[in-house]
Amino acid sequence: MASRDHGPTGRGGPGPSAEHRPVEGAAPEAARRKPEDPPMRNPGQYSLTDHVRERLAQPGRYVTIDGIDAAIREGQLRWNTSDGWRFARIEGGVRLVVVVCDTETASPVVVTAWTEIADIGAAEASERWDRTDIETIRLRTTLSERADEHVPEHIRPRDVPRPFYVRGHSLVTDPGQGYLRCVDCHGRFRSKGELDRAHCSR
Repeated sequence: MASRDHGPTGRGGPGPSAEHRPVEGAAPEAARRKPEDPPMRNPGQYSLTDHVRERLAQPGRYVTIDGIDAAIREGQLRWNTSDGWRFARIEGGVRLVVVVCDTETASPVVVTAWTEIADIGAAEASERWDRTDIETIRLRTTLSERADEHVPEHIRPRDVPRPFYVRGHSLVTDPGQGYLRCVDCHGRFRSKGELDRAHCSR
């Protein structure tokens, strides 16, 4: 089973629409909206931050324009006290979360987006994801949730031979080893905090 998102040249990678600018003539009711009002479901009215555009091109993120648009149109909507409004849509057992802001204005913005495993059984059974995709998503989630902790016990079981991108490093795992290895600078890392502090020397 092959994923559709193996980097910027894959089927899931960004195309010319990555600029994704708001459409002209935005809804006039935006002037009367409040931050607590549910955000609009029209993806064309949302612009993307540079942060999101960077994620579109990074291997192992599994964030695409089509995925963001589908989450805005069809995803579950939740309010988060720290981030604000979030859209979330599950495809093949994997949840894409899209965080938006400025939703009370005529120019709402997609701030960030990420993937996480919602149902491991469904993900493993889906033709949308291969084993490396699933392992990458699980490992990336652990690194984000426990950024300042060494997590060799979570790295060791993960078999990720296809590089994924974190903090300038292209990372893989070596089966049975409790570290991430950068294929460019050959650094070894046991936490996201270590990745934050280490510049890739490629």
